[in-house]
Amino acid sequence: MTVDAHHHLWDLAVRDQDWIAGDSPIRRDFTMADLAPEAAAAGVDRTVLVQTITVAEETPEFLELADTHDLIAGVVGWTDLTRPDIADELARLRELPGGRYLKGIRHQVQGEPDPRWLLRPDVRRGLAAVAGAGLVYDLLVLPHQLPACVEAAASLPQLTLVLDHLGKPPIASGTLEPWATDLRALAAHPNTVAKLSGLVTEADPTTWTVDDLRPYTDVALDAFGPDRLMFGSDWPVCRLAAPYGEVLDAARELTGPDTRILETTATRVYDL
Repeated sequence: MTVDAHHHLWDLAVRDQDWIAGDSPIRRDFTMADLAPEAAAAGVDRTVLVQTITVAEETPEFLELADTHDLIAGVVGWTDLTRPDIADELARLRELPGGRYLKGIRHQVQGEPDPRWLLRPDVRRGLAAVAGAGLVYDLLVLPHQLPACVEAAASLPQLTLVLDHLGKPPIASGTLEPWATDLRALAAHPNTVAKLSGLVTEADPTTWTVDDLRPYTDVALDAFGPDRLMFGSDWPVCRLAAPYGEVLDAARELTGPDTRILETTATRVYDL
């Protein structure tokens, strides 16, 4: 069994995705009708659907999708961490149709101008509420924001933090530092996990090879180990650089046939 711990869906007729450039090949609808055959062809049995934009209506829609499609085993949604009633809001979401599929929360921290946004008192209060609800928190950050992630992990040991896309290392430039040092500092905290996802689009999308990714995945494997790493396709964003199956094949080549990375870690962390 293979679990894809990170993919997206969107319907532009329902809601615009203003982060997608107007001339981008992914500026079109991507629905379950598109995902299901590609996942089946790649041998993927279960997935985790991850939020795309900071709009409250998206999470209930994703929960309903999970309730009606067996492929989706979990949802990482969005809600405003800083709202005073965050604990009540998380409880409300879990009572909605498909609410049992809510496994985590995510925010586009990469777009926050304050590199220490995660450490704001109102944000930390929200993160504590996520932990109190038995949910995990996905970290969508850039390399310069990793030090704040390290501090957050240290101050909230009760919260499982999942680093998306390995923190977006500068693969296209071939640079490892300071990303590698900061990644190891994060991995030193046992309440952290990372996704081997989104890497092909951090490399040169037209010329990337598996060997371009290897120095970065090797650091992650050494730092986290396979018990704290999981595979994610980042579909359909990955299509900017490679089709679904090719992304999964690259992950298999980089990690070997380890069922922990391809199944067990995601199943455990997200309680699928």
